[in-house]
Amino acid sequence: MKSSGLWIAAAMTVFAMGCNRNSIEAVNLSNEGDKAKTSNPDEAISKYEQAANLDPDNHRILWRLIQMYVKKESWPKVVETCSKAEKKAPTYATYNYYHGMALARQAGAAKGAGGVSWSEAKGPLEEAIKKDPNLADAYFELAEVQLHLDDENGALANYTKAVSTKPDETQYYGPLAELYIRLNLLDNGEQVLKEGLSFAKDGDKHLFSLHSLLGDLQEKKGNLSGAVSSYEAARKSCGNCTEPGQAIAFFNLGAAYARTNPPRKSEAVQQLSSFQKVVCRGAAAARYADQCSQAQQIATSVGGQLQ
Repeated sequence: MKSSGLWIAAAMTVFAMGCNRNSIEAVNLSNEGDKAKTSNPDEAISKYEQAANLDPDNHRILWRLIQMYVKKESWPKVVETCSKAEKKAPTYATYNYYHGMALARQAGAAKGAGGVSWSEAKGPLEEAIKKDPNLADAYFELAEVQLHLDDENGALANYTKAVSTKPDETQYYGPLAELYIRLNLLDNGEQVLKEGLSFAKDGDKHLFSLHSLLGDLQEKKGNLSGAVSSYEAARKSCGNCTEPGQAIAFFNLGAAYARTNPPRKSEAVQQLSSFQKVVCRGAAAARYADQCSQAQQIATSVGGQLQ
């Protein structure tokens, strides 16, 4: 009996030593991944994957892997790894958040052609919020999901919660304002945009969209002078306006100048000519076909000619 007990104890010791060696080697591999993640993301992923296989209970290694998969936009891998991490660290809301976000990205890519549905992303995001009510990104992602599921009231509530949870994060204000505009609640939308702009600092990458949305909303309300000021601010905020979607600033401002009383002819033609040169003679012409056609008509209406 004593001999049998000694063998069992020895076996357990050997097993424990093996597990300990695996854990140490996993940490070493993870550290190697940390060193490679900036210069060689694929190598970092390989190191983290090896580390996770050696020590599958270490959710911190899984977290490093999740971050790299997100960077590579490998959404199925994000879902798979988050599912593992949730089991190892069930109180960590971040894993549920990224799980839901990755499902939402897959649903967006599928565009109704099968695969992941928008409804699948709801559960993990709701679970993230349940675990951490201060996770503003989770409210925002859930609102995006609800909007795709035609739950406008739910989206409105969760966009608002994202804003109230982190009011200094300006990226949350635009989508909330857009939904108010879509629901024809223009006063609410204007209030949201002005609040967002009060938090924005010079160089904020969301300034362009906030000013542009405010200009559009002010036009809808018949406040042309306010719209001109907002479009001017949008144009100023984007500099050369070379980022995707920013060239519309030339059209918005040119069209607004043409509608002032009296029309600001030379400024209108200048902005519309820039729009024609940058957009209508380039790769984005098809996307902005209506605006390209209107630009010439607007210039003609004020007695000008696009260059």
